Amino acid sequence: MKYIRLTKEQLEELHQEFINFLATQSITADEWADIKQNKPGVAEEEIDVFSDLVWEGVLGKVEYIEHISKHQVHLFKVEDKQFRLIALKLNNQEEVDLTTKEGFQWLRENLLSNDIELFNAKKEFSDDKHLDVFKLIQQGGNITKGELFQYFDTLISKK
Repeated sequence: MKYIRLTKEQLEELHQEFINFLATQSITADEWADIKQNKPGVAEEEIDVFSDLVWEGVLGKVEYIEHISKHQVHLFKVEDKQFRLIALKLNNQEEVDLTTKEGFQWLRENLLSNDIELFNAKKEFSDDKHLDVFKLIQQGGNITKGELFQYFDTLISKK
C-alpha cells in the first residue's frame, strides 16, 4: 500500500465508487460478500488498492497546502515540478498563537514588523510528486484553495 487505507467512514461515503471499482474487476456483490467472509486478506488487499486509487485522484488535484502552527505558517503551492513555499515565522512572540483568531489578527496587524520573518523558497519534487504531497498532508498540512498563499505571494511580489 502506497498511502493509507481509507477510514470506514470514508469508505461508506465512497460506497458507490467502491462498487464500481469491484465491478471493474468483475467482482459481484455476492462474490464480495464471499470474499469478505472467507478471504479477509483478499478483501483487505482490494480495499488497499481502492484506497490508493482514491488518494492518487485526490493528490493529483491538490494545488495548495497550508500548515499553520502556533508560531509558524507554511503555505505551499504545488506546481508541475516543484513546491513553492512561503513561510512566516514569529520571533520572540511566545504569547501569540497563530492557530487562534486573535493570533491571526495579530499577524495581520504586525505583518511588516521585525517580529515576523518571511521566507520564500522552492523545492523540487522527488521521483513521486503525489507521495511528496501526501507526506505534507500527513505532517498536518491542509488542502486549501490557496487564498493565503496568493495573498502573501502578492505581498512578496510588491517588494
